[in-house]
Amino acid sequence: MRKADKRINKLVITALMSSLIMLMTFIIRIPVPATQGYIHLGDCMIFLAVLVLGWRYGALAAAIGSALADLMGGYAIYAPVTFLAKGLMAASVGLFIEWAMKKEFKGAGFAAMEAVGMVIGGVLMVAGYYFAESLMYGSFIVPLAGVPMNILQFTVGIAIAVAIAHALEKTPVAKVCEYNLRLVCAGRSRSKDRPLRELQS
Repeated sequence: MRKADKRINKLVITALMSSLIMLMTFIIRIPVPATQGYIHLGDCMIFLAVLVLGWRYGALAAAIGSALADLMGGYAIYAPVTFLAKGLMAASVGLFIEWAMKKEFKGAGFAAMEAVGMVIGGVLMVAGYYFAESLMYGSFIVPLAGVPMNILQFTVGIAIAVAIAHALEKTPVAKVCEYNLRLVCAGRSRSKDRPLRELQS
């Protein structure tokens, strides 16, 4: 596949993942009265976006999709914070996975590093919202109410993302992933083929 075609494919998949993130965030959400925000299942799609697109485009899809969900859901005041927090979460997960690849972690060791990367990304997201809300409310105490909910949110997101990755491992979808799903799920060596190959029937 030509370089230009690969770039177009990546942009299309980025738009698709951004839409899925927006839908999972917007449709399935639970209000948190204490912070005037909400928790949702969008984080699972953010983690998947990173596996499919890599950290750069995964972060872009996460930031755009999540911010759009805030804008459409009546939480426009949170949109700038969400754009930065979710983008940071996705980028940190992808960069950590790439670091684990370079260090040649294998088997259970790599699976553990993947989980650690997602947790680090989740913690950075929680911290980002906490400090932003501290400025918004003029208090470091009030935003604490949302911390447990945000931790629960990304923890559930990790569990769902890993389950979906396992389900997709042996499907044609795995062939377009930036981070090979076989590597992510089982810790086996990364394919030498470049990502975003054409889907095989």
